Amino acid sequence: MLYQHFTTQEEIDRAYDPMLGRDPAVLVKDWRERSEASRAKHRTTLDLSYGPSLAERMDIFHADASDPDSPKAPVHVFFHGGYWRALSHREFSFIVDDLVNAGITVAVANYALCPQVRFSELVRQAQAAVAYVHTHAAELGVDPEQLSISGHSAGGHLCAMLMSTDWEGSFGLPNQLIRGALCVSGLYDLRPFPWSWLQPKLQLSGRDVQEFSPLWLPCRVAAPIKLVAGALESKEFERQMSVYSEHLNEQVQNVTQQLLPEVDHFSVLEHYLNDGCFVEWIKGFHD
Repeated sequence: MLYQHFTTQEEIDRAYDPMLGRDPAVLVKDWRERSEASRAKHRTTLDLSYGPSLAERMDIFHADASDPDSPKAPVHVFFHGGYWRALSHREFSFIVDDLVNAGITVAVANYALCPQVRFSELVRQAQAAVAYVHTHAAELGVDPEQLSISGHSAGGHLCAMLMSTDWEGSFGLPNQLIRGALCVSGLYDLRPFPWSWLQPKLQLSGRDVQEFSPLWLPCRVAAPIKLVAGALESKEFERQMSVYSEHLNEQVQNVTQQLLPEVDHFSVLEHYLNDGCFVEWIKGFHD
């Protein structure tokens, strides 16, 4: 066996290639067009640098308070998907509209991609993005005590890694700086990927798999975690969600999991919009 019940790379590839049956050019074109419209309709700070490398940028979508004396807005940091080796923050601005309209400032974070950087650097940049938002909250006009995170696919993995981060020991920040995390179609066990079509891009070592699989790490942030996957995705996404939920339950974490009907790996993102459940869940992190 290579992983679980899989005996060949072809089997793993089928289970972990959500683009099967999809036209990636059409999908990404739609995201880019919708994201451009979102950037045009909100007050934004684009390509704000949160670290020393060119990839360490984020777009801020500001929630404008009508009363200048009102409390600072909550802030939500979103991490995009792309299997750690594709896409950028610019394709995912479209997820912010309902969150901003609900009074939540949204930071859509970019990060470097494999194989241009090692997997460890990609995780470090995600940590740096959250640390930046927390420490620069006054400049951003947000409440540092009201910070939540979410991510899709590879971004869901990064959110799980952020919940396993020793914020106090590594950054001198409170270990409870995150109020809640929503992990959408995330990957929590990296063991299949060295055997997959992704390995030439990811170049995962055995040590990487051990150190950056949330399934094998303690959760250090005691905050609600919501795990979701689409019912039309490969069963591996549901299984990864379930085993990670069990891992968190064993640590007495506040975790819920849900398989959302009639959505696949990409249409699941529509739950950020049109009265979708993601906005209500994220708002609930800040109640």
